[in-house]
Amino acid sequence: MIALLAPFTAVTGVFGLLFGSFFNVVIWRVPRNESVVRPASSCPKCGHAIRAWDNIPVVSWLVLRGRCRDCGTSISAQYPAVELVTGFAFALVALGFVPPLVSASTPGSQVSALLELLAFLALAASSVVLSGIDLTVHRLPDRIVVPTFVVGALLLGGAALAAGDGAAMLRALIGAAAAFLFFFVVALIKPGAMGMGDVKLAAVLGLYLGYLGWSQLVVGFFAAFIVGSVVGLVLLTARRVGRKGGIPFGPWMFAGAWVGIAAGAPIASGYLHLVGLA
Repeated sequence: MIALLAPFTAVTGVFGLLFGSFFNVVIWRVPRNESVVRPASSCPKCGHAIRAWDNIPVVSWLVLRGRCRDCGTSISAQYPAVELVTGFAFALVALGFVPPLVSASTPGSQVSALLELLAFLALAASSVVLSGIDLTVHRLPDRIVVPTFVVGALLLGGAALAAGDGAAMLRALIGAAAAFLFFFVVALIKPGAMGMGDVKLAAVLGLYLGYLGWSQLVVGFFAAFIVGSVVGLVLLTARRVGRKGGIPFGPWMFAGAWVGIAAGAPIASGYLHLVGLA
């Protein structure tokens, strides 16, 4: 399995780098209600189209020393950062979800494992794009949040059906509904503390975390509030934001969710043992 896992993870990471290049376009254009397909990418300063050989993820930015080839305008380090983060995220998803696919022994379990892999790659893609948008414009556009939920529901539903595990999909739907209602109530009680984009995103993350298990669901959302609080305190201490707000919560919701996905079960088990409940 290890011999197969290493190259598959590497190839998935490379695909992540390529997708990351496109995600930069999405992060820039979607908040401006622009097409992500046309026109082709160009320098915002001089208008020259980006040549194919100047659009190689990370490498082109390094070769050009972070500047446009035609006019010398500085190119933000956000571009290679998004590409690297996407490649890393895709590789981690492969590490976690390829082993069940390789070890699957029946056609149903193989289809289920493949659909789960695709579902969590889709979540990784959404995590990068929505975090990038939320960090720059403090919005979580429905154009991305809603399709993420639909794609996740279809892929995870198919995985549960192929595996004959209706309980997993029921958990996913309960997790989505519970997370949505909790965040909706918080948004009503404390207007301005949480936007409707966060509420809708909670449903997406509740779907994925609930599918994996109750431990992942609880740990994922608990971790989101911990990470968000720590980041908020750091930014307040550094006087990067004011007490009235200005801290997007979407990226930290994703961070907490991935903690739940990667280690929700052992974290929950360790806590229960610590307090003497297991």
